Amino acid sequence: MTLDPFRIGFLPLVDAALPILAHELGFAEEQGIDLQLMRDVSWATVRDRLLYGHSDAAHLVAPLAIATSLGLDRPAVPLSVPFVLGLNGNAITLTPELAKAVTEGKKGLAKPREAGKRFAAIIAERAAAGSKIRLGVVHRFSSHNYMLRYWLAGSGVDIDEQIEIITIAPPFAADALAAGEVDGICVGEPWNSVAVERGVGAIVTVTAHIWQRGVEKVLAMQTARMEADREIVHRLIRAMYNAGKAFIDPARLEKNAAILARPEYLDGPAPLIERAISDRIKLAAGTEPLHIPDFMFQHREAANFPWVSQAAWLYAQMVRAGHAKKSAKAYAAAQKVFRPDVYRAAFAGTNVPLPGASAKLEGGIAKPTGVGTVQGRLLLGPDQFFDGRSFDPDHLDDYLAEIAAQ
Repeated sequence: MTLDPFRIGFLPLVDAALPILAHELGFAEEQGIDLQLMRDVSWATVRDRLLYGHSDAAHLVAPLAIATSLGLDRPAVPLSVPFVLGLNGNAITLTPELAKAVTEGKKGLAKPREAGKRFAAIIAERAAAGSKIRLGVVHRFSSHNYMLRYWLAGSGVDIDEQIEIITIAPPFAADALAAGEVDGICVGEPWNSVAVERGVGAIVTVTAHIWQRGVEKVLAMQTARMEADREIVHRLIRAMYNAGKAFIDPARLEKNAAILARPEYLDGPAPLIERAISDRIKLAAGTEPLHIPDFMFQHREAANFPWVSQAAWLYAQMVRAGHAKKSAKAYAAAQKVFRPDVYRAAFAGTNVPLPGASAKLEGGIAKPTGVGTVQGRLLLGPDQFFDGRSFDPDHLDDYLAEIAAQ
């Protein structure tokens, strides 16, 4: 059988697992695809490879796909997201001394409201003394940046005046902490755990506690490329969906971690990777791993479905941060980046549950809830924000006014 070549760029992160496993476990080959994986060290390079045709798709931070389509930092190139690679999986790691102050030396993971208020008080004190706390995120247009900002602003921090946020490529995040270049990082696994193991950082909260089931990495493609060959895109989506089943299979944890740990992929310690996959995270050096339910969310409950309302929430955070100017045209364009229609087409006639709606009230589910489908049955778990707010994509102006007044 002749296989169709298809190239995907990625960064060495645990949430690059689905394309990696689709290749290594034969799911891509089953779909007639010769999946070729291209590793890089920064999101800028992954995005540039995609734009200049060196790759056909990319493992990408979701907001960067939107920013690229809107032309926020370069000439606009329309991108599409037909598949979400996972939800959450990031943590906020501070220097051990700062983390101890934020957690008051208590073991376990503090509630995000309590930890946020304590951190806000420390930030205010430092800023008043003329020494701003510096935090590292993986890209200006990253979910890491917007989740960190959301947590801090909701805790009373004046983002523009009291702290400094800089960009650090994920593989170098622990090094930046060790060198004293930053006081904290918001990054994906295994790089928080690397910092913890080296004794240069301690985790104070996780993004799963800031926004349960918050959108994280996505499969991004140039829209023109996707539309030109929908059939191979559908096959790729099915391959990665099957890889998701294997990713969450408890019997495969050790084998999956060993694959991801290889030098050509994450080039990191397999035990740390296995802990992330199984939602067991060590918060500080010398402590036992803590089970954090749904720390990473790669497959269940339509985790891979590109909800338009997720893109809408990210756009709202871009406006809030001053990264985008609010306009009806830009808002519509941002939402069109996420393509539930392509996802549905890939699974039409299968047993994969498909939501009947393309958008929902984000943060509006407090307990497992059945939702309408066009195929199969679907139960969605809690998706609440730490501050109890919700986001209705039909009322952007009201939402922006509400968070501006906090």
